[in-house]
Amino acid sequence: MGHEEALRAYRQVDTLRALEAASPHRLVLMLMDGAERAVGCARGHLMRGEPGPKGGQIGRAITLIEGLRSGLDHAQGGEIAGNLDALYLYLEQRLLVANLEDRAEVLDEVVALLRQIRSAWEAIDPQSGPGGTGRASSAPVSP
Repeated sequence: MGHEEALRAYRQVDTLRALEAASPHRLVLMLMDGAERAVGCARGHLMRGEPGPKGGQIGRAITLIEGLRSGLDHAQGGEIAGNLDALYLYLEQRLLVANLEDRAEVLDEVVALLRQIRSAWEAIDPQSGPGGTGRASSAPVSP
């Protein structure tokens, strides 16, 4: 096993360990962070004229955003969950546009929106409330 393969295996194990130990609130943040990283990588590939890797990273970002959508609890989340669902769908559509039209400004728009959503989600951290309970345990489950 080469150095790169060993490093990749270590990262996979480390990521699995982090996932197993993470709260639902933290898992949402991890999905958002992963989507933002994937969009950033896609932007780099776009700027270097690398369409294959760009498309792969955009596909990864869409998958992660779809994970956020699937975690929404529409029964308990009501209007907020519906609004988030529509926003996540919008982000996915914008990523498709960015991929098809090679538009870095659309990728920048997606990152800006992800950061705004993340900031709001951090503000409802269940660990910050009295007794370790906060609004994050209520719907919509993921932002």
